[in-house]
Amino acid sequence: MAADELGRLPGHAGTAVIRRFDAPEALETRFYEVRAKSALNRVPPRSRVPFPWTVNPYRGCSHACVYCFARPTHEYLDFDAGRDFEREIVVKVNVPEVLRGELARPSWKREHVAMGTNTDPYQWVEGRYGLMRGIWEVLRDAANPCSILTKSPLLLRDLDLMREVAARTEISACLSVPTLDEKAWRASEPHTPHPRARLEAVGELNRAGIPTGILIAPLMPGINDAPGQIERIIELATEAGAVSIGGQTLFLRGSVREIFFDWLRTYRPDLVPRYERLYAEGAYVPARDRRAIERAAGMSHSRLRTDRDRFTRRGAPSGPPVAAPAVKGVPQARLF
Repeated sequence: MAADELGRLPGHAGTAVIRRFDAPEALETRFYEVRAKSALNRVPPRSRVPFPWTVNPYRGCSHACVYCFARPTHEYLDFDAGRDFEREIVVKVNVPEVLRGELARPSWKREHVAMGTNTDPYQWVEGRYGLMRGIWEVLRDAANPCSILTKSPLLLRDLDLMREVAARTEISACLSVPTLDEKAWRASEPHTPHPRARLEAVGELNRAGIPTGILIAPLMPGINDAPGQIERIIELATEAGAVSIGGQTLFLRGSVREIFFDWLRTYRPDLVPRYERLYAEGAYVPARDRRAIERAAGMSHSRLRTDRDRFTRRGAPSGPPVAAPAVKGVPQARLF
């Protein structure tokens, strides 16, 4: 590891220590160490998610998922949503200490805090900085309800702390598993851990007493929505004791649309006309088409509830990342 320089992060008021790491996973990647003024992010009231606060120790994500909805957030820093999102990673080195101060305020009401809702806190660089361990310690000490969504079994490194959190307050976890197909996985999520390793992590977390589910998202028509593929994910998740199974069709907001279509023209040019039709009206597939896609994939909507209920499994603490109506043959799993 070497400090390249002291520089100004585009779109950020302070200076940053810019580092590179001598590792295959970090080739041509710069890491901007910054000192955050705040750790908690207030979720806009108009948002459809059920949690009011988030914490994101990193901005940008080396997972490089082609469909990632968080890509446009890098544009706020005067970076682009394509390569820069994957190779210019912001590291908030003081997040644990700032969070500790915020949760200690008399005005704080111990509301649910979600992690992994923007970029993945367990992406590769977490193995170098270990910021999540400090965050778990703060949440444990404050007995603050929380949840985590990730694509990485690296979170098992922190299972000891997660169990300590569980002994004091509500906690849940969710692993994102869009596909088991090797070709689709490597093409759409090139730097993520293997999907089967994620499912193994689901089992280990549930056996340790951490309520953990999965998210089959996004559903990409013609790529990962074949009923047989979805059914196999559900089977393995059920064997792993998944407390929830969620899913949703791909949406393409802002610059993600162009990035995804550029990728599609290379990976599956035969599907371009279909996607142009599906997304002709905007970022979302029309409701009728969306229901048809999800029904054909094996995702029942017969018990679809309100937005908040879609994220909360029956009998579970409020605020976990996913949930949904029951899937035939999987009584404890629910899909939205």
